[in-house]
Amino acid sequence: MSPLETRIGYKFRNTLLLAEALTHPSLGFETKQPHFDNQRLEFLGDAVLQLVFTEHLFQLFPGAAEGQLTKLRARLVSREGLKDRAAELGLGPFIMMGRGEEATGGRKRASILANTFEALIGAMYLDGGFEVARQFALRESSQVLQAILQNPDEANPKGELQELLQAISPRSPTYEIITESGPDHERAFEAKVCWEGLDLGSGCGKSKKQAEADAAREALASRRWEPTPGHAVAEMKAQPPDNTASNA
Repeated sequence: MSPLETRIGYKFRNTLLLAEALTHPSLGFETKQPHFDNQRLEFLGDAVLQLVFTEHLFQLFPGAAEGQLTKLRARLVSREGLKDRAAELGLGPFIMMGRGEEATGGRKRASILANTFEALIGAMYLDGGFEVARQFALRESSQVLQAILQNPDEANPKGELQELLQAISPRSPTYEIITESGPDHERAFEAKVCWEGLDLGSGCGKSKKQAEADAAREALASRRWEPTPGHAVAEMKAQPPDNTASNA
């Protein structure tokens, strides 16, 4: 655990809490043995993060209405946002999970990374108290907070797209960097976003995040997950006629 403690800048007094935060439920399920997992700490960490960012935004924007504060907080606590924090910390390799989960890309899965980050916050809260968890959460989210401060009205296309799609299916959209080009000081990235086997859009940017956001904007504009009028007509023609009236 020492390398991870170095990365997060905190030394646990109770290292079992850190181990629990890093244990995915698939490990116990696969081994069929009683084993703790990070679900309870995830639940606690979610509440801690909500309070940390709610209080911070409340102080940061004294004139903002409740609705605006809620949208700003969503940029910080969304699954995609927390996944980014976990990826930046390099949490993936430290997560203990079942072999099946790992074989299907679990260490890079947005939901697992986001949940593990929440569990880590919960563990830090129990081990060191609220102030330790608060300082860590704010430090790890400093770039996002700076972007919010500079442009509080900026749209969040990735968050908006995820919210729309999760109203249809629990699966989240996935992003893939298709190409990288240009010299190190002037890189260009192209990304695509997929969901339920559909290519929803692609986009470009000077960073991976910009390219992914641009892909989300195209997906929101094209709305390819919605049936087209032609498909709707085809589905109606394929349905058997209703003979209830004639039989009556």
